[in-house]
Amino acid sequence: MVRIESYEKQPPLLKEVTVTLHYHRYDHDYEGWNLWVWLEGETGHMVEFSEEDSYGKTAVFALQSTEEIKRVGFIIRKSTEENDWAGKRFDDRFITSFDPSGHAEVWLMQGMERIYENLNDVTVFPGIISAKIDKWDEISVLTNLSFDWEHDNLHVALHGAEIKKVRVEKDNAGSDLANRLVIKTKNRLSLTKQYQVNLSHFGYCDVTFGDIMRTKKFDQTFKYDGFLGSQYSPEQTSFCFWAPSARQAEIKLFKNGEVFLFKMNHGECGTWHIDLAGDWEGAHYLYRVRIGKEWRETQDPYAKAVSVNGTRSAVVDLGKTNPASWKPVTRTLESPVDAVIYELHIRDATIHEDSGVFNKGKYLGLAEQGTVTAHGFSTGLDYLAELGVTHVQLLPFYDYWTVDETKLDQPQYNWGYDPKHFNAPEGSYSTDPTHHALRIKELKTLIQAIHDRGMSVIMDVVYNHVYDVARSPFHQLVPGYYFRYTRNGKLSNGTGVGNDTASERAMMRRFIVDSLVYWATEYQIDGFRFDLMGIHDVETMRAARSALDNIDPAIMMLGEGWDLQTALPDHLKANQYQADQMKGVAHFNDALRDHLKGNTFSKQDNGFINGRIGMRYHLLQGVSAGMKVPYDRKTFISPEQVVNYAEAHDNHTLWDKLCFTTPNANMSDHKRMHRLATSIILLSQGVPFLHAGQEFMRTKYGVENSYRSPDEINKLDWHRREEFNQTVNFIKGLIRLRKAHPAFRMRTKDDIVNQMHFHATDERLIAYDLTPAEGRYERYTVIHNAHGGPVKYHLDSAGPWHILADGIHADSEPLGVLRSDVVEVSRHSTYVLALPFNSMDSRE
Repeated sequence: MVRIESYEKQPPLLKEVTVTLHYHRYDHDYEGWNLWVWLEGETGHMVEFSEEDSYGKTAVFALQSTEEIKRVGFIIRKSTEENDWAGKRFDDRFITSFDPSGHAEVWLMQGMERIYENLNDVTVFPGIISAKIDKWDEISVLTNLSFDWEHDNLHVALHGAEIKKVRVEKDNAGSDLANRLVIKTKNRLSLTKQYQVNLSHFGYCDVTFGDIMRTKKFDQTFKYDGFLGSQYSPEQTSFCFWAPSARQAEIKLFKNGEVFLFKMNHGECGTWHIDLAGDWEGAHYLYRVRIGKEWRETQDPYAKAVSVNGTRSAVVDLGKTNPASWKPVTRTLESPVDAVIYELHIRDATIHEDSGVFNKGKYLGLAEQGTVTAHGFSTGLDYLAELGVTHVQLLPFYDYWTVDETKLDQPQYNWGYDPKHFNAPEGSYSTDPTHHALRIKELKTLIQAIHDRGMSVIMDVVYNHVYDVARSPFHQLVPGYYFRYTRNGKLSNGTGVGNDTASERAMMRRFIVDSLVYWATEYQIDGFRFDLMGIHDVETMRAARSALDNIDPAIMMLGEGWDLQTALPDHLKANQYQADQMKGVAHFNDALRDHLKGNTFSKQDNGFINGRIGMRYHLLQGVSAGMKVPYDRKTFISPEQVVNYAEAHDNHTLWDKLCFTTPNANMSDHKRMHRLATSIILLSQGVPFLHAGQEFMRTKYGVENSYRSPDEINKLDWHRREEFNQTVNFIKGLIRLRKAHPAFRMRTKDDIVNQMHFHATDERLIAYDLTPAEGRYERYTVIHNAHGGPVKYHLDSAGPWHILADGIHADSEPLGVLRSDVVEVSRHSTYVLALPFNSMDSRE
């Protein structure tokens, strides 16, 4: 054990920064080299190297922004007269450390991706940067200095294997210089044997794993099923992590103002572990690994608790984090089609000035009871319970990157789709982010409050990517393993944010499943919504379903089954086209969404509710969950696999979409179109999904992607809820109707095929019968009228018909009785009529 001194500095709030960037090229050829620099969300520009010193070339530049600057992006590129981007050195890199005045000074070296913040750390002597097994008979060697293979009289030695030949990869065509060579071996290399490369003048380097990590043999050799993470008891705390590439490992612990360093033991399958005697509760820790010649320091990917801003992992006694109200959950969901999902952002729910909540924007704020507006209208969870939803789907509440937990008195906002620590709660929703155990207790308090109101919790999980690969614990501990790469060695980018996790690899798959099980057991989460689920592979989703079934089959799984262009064979992707291979996993129904209101990515495109012809057939597919009228290429095998929705947190709200597509319509027509769309969602077969505030026609004032917009755009407007109270009551009634009448939530494809019957109509009208095998009614007739005027619809019986919905009102019990074979359906509205088994029933 080594005891070392520790201190921490909080980063300043900066809106203007100055960067001094030094660049050294070993070939001394700086012709055409320059910088491309940018701030997040802003356009980049070129910066020339304008100064020179003994180190090399220097560029000094300043950047300003109206928002806080947290990092500066840059690329070193080669420009010619013909092409500004004739070449570049590495992909996006970021400068993140600034002094209080906003100045950063960094040093870069040719051929090295690392950003040095201290000149004394820079090595200018010849050396091997890395030696990696890329193929079963090839080791690639990277040096810091370029060399002339033909004239420098270099000698290569490989300890542990016999060299067949050496291939040199030159810097560029026509150049005699190189900084990379490939050693071809006579025999197949072993994954468990240690090798060492020696290159004259450059020294030696231990051989570690390169592209070979992305093979099945690597997974078979190093797949590990034992304990990972930290495990606390008052007598000792155990730590274990997986890093087959590492040659040495240490753990650094911070407690009571002191820092302790312990060497860790090498275990089976590439693991490192240590048992530390004594009570380490509350200690923070980091892992340190040596891979090749480089030491790396990072957090525990399995961390259950973290320090403020997630800079360190933390040891926690989870038994002390249960609130006094905590009790075992009882899940009663018989089928996903019985659910009514309500998607909600924790901060949005209570931040409004008249939410009646004390702890606005916090876990505890949403958990508060009896919250009302100044006019006495319920808010928060009380409101959701009154609305009748069964599942509250919370946008990400694991620890994420882009809200600074030390500056919560300043305006900040994010949805949270920028993962940092997957197994620890976000601190900005806590009343004290510096207390790592408190955020856990407060989140559990919220979960229990939802359960106490008879509702369930769905967690929005984002395992498909990380915010910053270079700083991710995954990449720090096992570089090159946890992410997908294209054939040219670049990070796959099907997510559109720069990286895709490789769920098909054994330890990434294990991490996802372990994480889900942890949240389902420790936090009693009732369901999981997978962001960009199509990035994952089918087998991982099946493994997750099996693991959750072992806990409780009532735990829901749903996700975005989009067909994304990630580096994975199409038949392995967990998207809609492979839905038949993922029983118990539901997919968001983008087809119904887009044909209902128009393409979600176009402001002008219309759909069924707002005037477009040719949508009827697609609506028949949608309302039957693709069971009665199958989708052409989707492979849904049961209605529980289909999540029907009209809007979600991203893209325009339905109200804003209607304002864009029908600008000449009045507010009354917009309300009617909106109610028509929402009623179609709630009455369709499958799983209904509402975006928070949809029931009172939420607007984001035309902002399409509000992931970092201010509260004024994102907050739930509880005054608007009061203004649109009639529509809120209509949605309450539709939810009651759906819950009370099983015909609107049939369990199987056969049920829908046999009991759902469509009528011939024109393009702006949908009409169908539901004929349940049992129940109170012989038949239900549902009519969705998208005409701009009333329609007289001819029924096949004079009733008496019980009216359950009339476009403005809805309920599980009759609103009135129709004694006629003709019903006039008002414009842009939904009518539901029910024919009792006892036709003599004349109840008014």
